[in-house]
Amino acid sequence: MKLSQFKNQLAQIEQLDFVLQNGKKVPSHFHITEVGVTTKQFTDCGNTFRTDKKITFQLWSSIDLYHRLQPQKVLKIINSVEENLESDDLEIEIEYQQETVGKFGLEYWDNRFVLTNTKTDCLAKDNCGIPVEKIKIKIGEWVNKQTDCCTPDAGCC
Repeated sequence: MKLSQFKNQLAQIEQLDFVLQNGKKVPSHFHITEVGVTTKQFTDCGNTFRTDKKITFQLWSSIDLYHRLQPQKVLKIINSVEENLESDDLEIEIEYQQETVGKFGLEYWDNRFVLTNTKTDCLAKDNCGIPVEKIKIKIGEWVNKQTDCCTPDAGCC
């Protein structure tokens, strides 16, 4: 989710809920302890130099059980910080403490902001010799699956 999408969604809701992708709720008394732009400059294993920039929000929970951020308050925080951050409409990355600090993407599903899992990946598979994983299937099996899927009773549409 880009910052503009986050701000638009905040403007439309009355209650701010964050949940992990596994369904575990971020305590509603969380604080936003940091808002910033993170720039990562690196060379991938194919020797291509890359730059990645994201807007980051750090969520933190304390023993202050009565603290509640409302969507309008978060919008005010973002608007005040945007003046100091020289950035475009960047993707959001959420930092949230679990066993260690986790980095998450952000999406909006079912009236909640969902901290989506992120993964590592090789950005230069074609340059570093990692074979592309191909699924082996017999042509006859594929044709049958296509036929079965396209029947009116298949339930796929």
